[in-house]
Amino acid sequence: MAQADPGTLTRAQRRKAQTRRSLIGAAQQLMAQGRTAVSVLDITSLADVGNGSFYNHFSTKEELFEAAVLAVVEDHGELLDDLTDGVDDPAQAFTQSFRLTGRLHRRYPELSRVVVNYGLSVLSADDSGLLPRARRDVEAAISAGRFVATDIDAALAVVAGATLTLALLLHDQPARDDGATTDTVTAHVLRALGVSEDEAAALISLPLPAWD
Repeated sequence: MAQADPGTLTRAQRRKAQTRRSLIGAAQQLMAQGRTAVSVLDITSLADVGNGSFYNHFSTKEELFEAAVLAVVEDHGELLDDLTDGVDDPAQAFTQSFRLTGRLHRRYPELSRVVVNYGLSVLSADDSGLLPRARRDVEAAISAGRFVATDIDAALAVVAGATLTLALLLHDQPARDDGATTDTVTAHVLRALGVSEDEAAALISLPLPAWD
């Protein structure tokens, strides 16, 4: 979703945008904790905004939680777009996105919990989620002769399953090395997509972009 230039907004508009961000942040925190049976007052108290301001942005709690899920999707998609910018090889783009996603579970544990708790509704939402991006890259890699998959939906089921179980593994075993574990799972996914052992190792050995 395109964001307006903060420099063009009035003070009232900036305040309204901040209130919306605070409400979405509170909803994401509650979702990460598995707490959605809460009142509007609970949400606004956590967001530290006035109770009446809720209805300036959302009609129902369900609408807020949906917006919170979409915000996770958008943030994830925008980050991966930035970090994979300039990668022309679709096999490398897929590999890099998967490896980065695995590492994000530890870097952003609260948003990762939303992914764990809401599963495919997060991964497949909108065009910026992991699975639409993965479909794009996998289809491009198949066309380029880099991947082999006769059933794209079955291949994406493998990707989705690996993504969610990796997140669970990293949350359940906090002492586990997230980078090494993610790369091991990535290698399994690449082999499921018809990549040879040597080529999978080569793709995984490529340096990842740094991010703040």
